[in-house]
Amino acid sequence: MNVQAPALRDPRLNSPEPFTPRDGGFFQRDRTIHPPAYAPGYKSSVLRSPRQSLLSIETSVSEITGPVFGHNDLGPLDNDLIRNYAKDGDPVGERIIVHGRVLDETGRGVPNTLVEFWQANAGGRYRHKKDTYLAPIDPNFGGCGRALTDDTGYYYFRTVKPGPYPWRNFVNSWRPAHIHFSVFGSGFAQRLITQMYFEGDPLIPICPILTTIPDKDALDRLVAPLDLNASTPFDSLAYRFDIVLRGQRSTYFENRPEGN
Repeated sequence: MNVQAPALRDPRLNSPEPFTPRDGGFFQRDRTIHPPAYAPGYKSSVLRSPRQSLLSIETSVSEITGPVFGHNDLGPLDNDLIRNYAKDGDPVGERIIVHGRVLDETGRGVPNTLVEFWQANAGGRYRHKKDTYLAPIDPNFGGCGRALTDDTGYYYFRTVKPGPYPWRNFVNSWRPAHIHFSVFGSGFAQRLITQMYFEGDPLIPICPILTTIPDKDALDRLVAPLDLNASTPFDSLAYRFDIVLRGQRSTYFENRPEGN
């Protein structure tokens, strides 16, 4: 059957800025909030951590000047994961809205920024050939989408809440429910990647990856609080996730562990 997509309701709130901006230049980076590259409790880091000093490589013009994204590059369902892969009905799972703003270090919104997101389905399984978890593939859920921030840096999308899943770290290791985010700047070299977690998840304090983050405030900035005021009654709960690009309130980005 053909699935018609209703227009998503903008759940924007007239809420205060997430922190008080300061005047002046860039904030000093606090490198102590980032996890060490070598963390034996996170088994994959043993082989991935560098054994020699890193080299600084000059970027090319194409890396620092492109790409440029516009609304014409996005489809009408790109920010609706409930509908953008549906074949004969809605995907299984708890329907949610995720919304927030992409901010600079002074709390100003960053406009026209491409935000991509991808996730497991409600059973905790990704639509990927290497994911062999026993949870079933949902035929109506693709698990990825994208959106452009508006003039105030605001974005939102609709999806189903992902499930936790086991992984081969140590015996009985589980990842908390999470959504992956990618934020593009004005070029590929500025791409930042992070993960969003859900308020109240009991797996967060014992996740071997998250326990490598030494700063509690930095970890808290990866956890999206429930936002009932932005929820759709009898339809979807909402979670708010602001992404701060740099400064004292910066979001932790997994591909910029040395500081962004």
